[in-house]
Amino acid sequence: MAEETQDNSQETERTGDEQAAVVAADVKSGESLAHEVAPGVDSQAGNAAGTEAGKRGHRAEKIGIVASDKMEKTVVVRVDRLIKHPKYRRYVRRTSKFMAHDESGATIGDKVRIVETRPLSARKRWRVVEIVQKAQK
Repeated sequence: MAEETQDNSQETERTGDEQAAVVAADVKSGESLAHEVAPGVDSQAGNAAGTEAGKRGHRAEKIGIVASDKMEKTVVVRVDRLIKHPKYRRYVRRTSKFMAHDESGATIGDKVRIVETRPLSARKRWRVVEIVQKAQK
């Protein structure tokens, strides 16, 4: 009886070793696994070839109104948000201004969607993606 339990434990060890060998053979490197999961996306960070938009992560988007267009290819976008006052429990409007790169020619009063991008200048880190609504003239 003791021999049977010893034989069973040896069989379990063997199957465990065999199982480990099978798992090790099936495990792939991180890069090949990434290609298997998302074939169109390159796993190397900073690689600018191919489908660059597919490689980027989720970028912050904001919608605001163009406050100034006096610069070349740059607009100042005013983004308003409502926050609840901690003491008075009333909603207060807070405004932030972002400088955004603009190739589409947005003018003052246009409602635009901006997306976060790499630093383009000392204060410009946003890009105009689309003009949501043109200003009324």
